[in-house]
Amino acid sequence: MTTWLTGLPDTALLFGGIGIVLLLATAVAETLRWRAGGPSAVLDNLTARIRAWWVMAAIVGLSFLGGRTGVIVLFALVSLFALREFITLTPTRGGDYYALLAAFYIVLPYQYWLVHIDWYGMYTLLIPVYAFLLLPILATIGGDTTRYLERMAKVQWGLMISVFCISHVPALLNLRIEGFEQRNLLLIAFLVIVVQSSDVLQYVWGKLLGRRRIAPLLSPSKTVEGFIGGVASASLLGAALWWITPFSPWQAGLIALVVNLMGFFGGLVMSAIKRDRGIKDWGHMIEGHGGMLDRLDSVCFAAPVFFHITAYWWA
Repeated sequence: MTTWLTGLPDTALLFGGIGIVLLLATAVAETLRWRAGGPSAVLDNLTARIRAWWVMAAIVGLSFLGGRTGVIVLFALVSLFALREFITLTPTRGGDYYALLAAFYIVLPYQYWLVHIDWYGMYTLLIPVYAFLLLPILATIGGDTTRYLERMAKVQWGLMISVFCISHVPALLNLRIEGFEQRNLLLIAFLVIVVQSSDVLQYVWGKLLGRRRIAPLLSPSKTVEGFIGGVASASLLGAALWWITPFSPWQAGLIALVVNLMGFFGGLVMSAIKRDRGIKDWGHMIEGHGGMLDRLDSVCFAAPVFFHITAYWWA
């Protein structure tokens, strides 16, 4: 346990700041509800979202106390729920049984086991190479060729987003950065805070100044003003959080800009999939937020990019 205590002061300070922000948000939301004097769908949704953030912050904090294993187990469970949402909302047939069985009970746990034992060469190839070749083979066992290509693409894409991309978050713990030893948990905190803040700030700026829709057919609520204001604000936040990273302030800001852009476009991709399926949310697991993928769509696309930028230039 002593190795995980190295970055404890910074981690405690960071979570203390998150707690203060959530307390202020709770106070503002409850004050607005009191002034409204009656039911309000918007304020009720806002309150539900803030309460959900409290729960999510507590779960992440507890996993951090569990150290490396706790974080890996947490994100393995996150991937499980995310993959379940993805597969549930896309068409499957009886011929997909063995492919789905392998995806859930072999590929997913093995991916996180590889992250746990730090076999970099394998966990970066397992899904995009070996699983992509294996799953179509398993799907041919039943001899069902109806919409075969679409069905296989769905399972492969679900694994790619829900497991491969998300697994890069705990994989940050494996990076060996000189002068940053045993503080890698803070890299995860930096990534999640910056990307999630970008989502929130895009919403806030869009409500305040939004006029022109940026992608009306994919996500009608997103505006040009919200996109610019949210990405810029969250990138400045990233620069302000440089002290929990191995980056300088300008490097932290630039990296935050890159991951925020990836997060934004990831959100558009996931919105396109939802529109294709004719749904609004991936699920109802998180009150006020929708499903697991609704909360992590931006992180899915930002995590691999952040991991490899950090690994290439700093590890």
